[in-house]
Amino acid sequence: MENKLTMEKLVALCKNRGIIFPGSEIYGGFANTWDFGPVGVELKNNIKRAWWKRFVQEDPLTYGVDAAILMNPIVWEASGHVANFGDPKMDCKNCKTRHRADTLIEKHSKGTVAAEAMTNEEMEKYIEEHDIKCPNCGKRDWTPIRKFNPMFVTSRGTLEEDADKVYLRPETCQGEYINFLNVQRSARAKVPFAIAQIGKSFRNEITPGNFLFRTIEFEQMELQMFCHEKDSMNFYQNYKERALNFAKDLGLNEEHLRFHDHDKLAHYAKAACDIQYLFPIGWQELNGIHHRGTWDLSRHQEYSGKSMLYLDPFTNEKFIPNVIEYSIGADRLTLAILCEAYEEEKLENDTRIVLHLHPAIAPYKVAVLPLQKNLNEKAKEIYNILNKEFMCDYDDAGSIGKRYRRQDEIGTPFCVTIDFDTLEDNSVTVRDRDSMQQIRIKKDELIDYISKKIKFN
Repeated sequence: MENKLTMEKLVALCKNRGIIFPGSEIYGGFANTWDFGPVGVELKNNIKRAWWKRFVQEDPLTYGVDAAILMNPIVWEASGHVANFGDPKMDCKNCKTRHRADTLIEKHSKGTVAAEAMTNEEMEKYIEEHDIKCPNCGKRDWTPIRKFNPMFVTSRGTLEEDADKVYLRPETCQGEYINFLNVQRSARAKVPFAIAQIGKSFRNEITPGNFLFRTIEFEQMELQMFCHEKDSMNFYQNYKERALNFAKDLGLNEEHLRFHDHDKLAHYAKAACDIQYLFPIGWQELNGIHHRGTWDLSRHQEYSGKSMLYLDPFTNEKFIPNVIEYSIGADRLTLAILCEAYEEEKLENDTRIVLHLHPAIAPYKVAVLPLQKNLNEKAKEIYNILNKEFMCDYDDAGSIGKRYRRQDEIGTPFCVTIDFDTLEDNSVTVRDRDSMQQIRIKKDELIDYISKKIKFN
């Protein structure tokens, strides 16, 4: 397969086919925001369901939660976000745009320089020595690096003078930490156990977003494994492998994935690793696995006054559990899957665009296509049977060839065509998206045939 993908091509396809639209488009847009359309919302929901099935439903050690977006502001003092959370930003004095210094270095070096391990002074020196210019105007006239806290601040209270400052959460994991005691008690959970959730986070990102790669609101799928220190590195390695296998099982090519161990660790961390994907913009982080030690529970114990000590019922040992974190962005994973699935396939007389999505996460599993409109009654009868089992599309506009192409472009794995023979023998033509091969199947066998083809292990 030959992939000629650029981010511009993908954005155009997504807009034209109802996958993803620019945010607030009728008002000229709103930077780094995107709306998922009728097709895209199905794709993203299917990805989230696949993650939940793998890491929660199939894992007896993991419990799910859905924590509040707005939390007591002290949560963010305990986590260190109020005092220390921020990105190294530089302003271009010429065009007044703002950029992340580490991103400028990584793009200039094509990922060969780990800017995360550099101090602000080292980054400034590198940018000067390598004559890194503003990507917006082409000038090199930078301010010194400053740290900007990207948390969104809002207020709670009916009167402005009495309002309390609160934050839109910049990450979801604090909701798992502050519910450690609740989940342990209510689920009668014994260490080791994990708490998982899928939810929205918000960061006041100013840097160019590169489509879904960096947005100001995004959805995270993540879990925190609470374990004894002696078991912690085993869990860390285990989640590295599980995270990689999940990405491959969704259809990402192993050659486009790699581990990237952090050169510079937070003071509390024992290990940290990203899984990177080869996007059209280069190798970039897809998800992270972090050994966070006892930092998080210890900080919440300190600030809340509630003991986070766990009493082992077998050894009577009391300890604060270590935390292994696995986090992946649903939006960024959706982008990676779209990039991987995209193909411009040269045929004998033309070129078709096709998304080779894993059938389990494809927005529509099947499209029902009457060969002619006077077959609509029979086609809708079959559609109404199938849509009780699968997300289905129905299309009777245009030639059958054009309708096949439309379904190829949104990744529909199977098209069911109703023709005049269907009226006689109750059989239909099923077309496979990837091979374009067609077979005849009895109407009553359709559900079983499709169910077996779209299963996600």
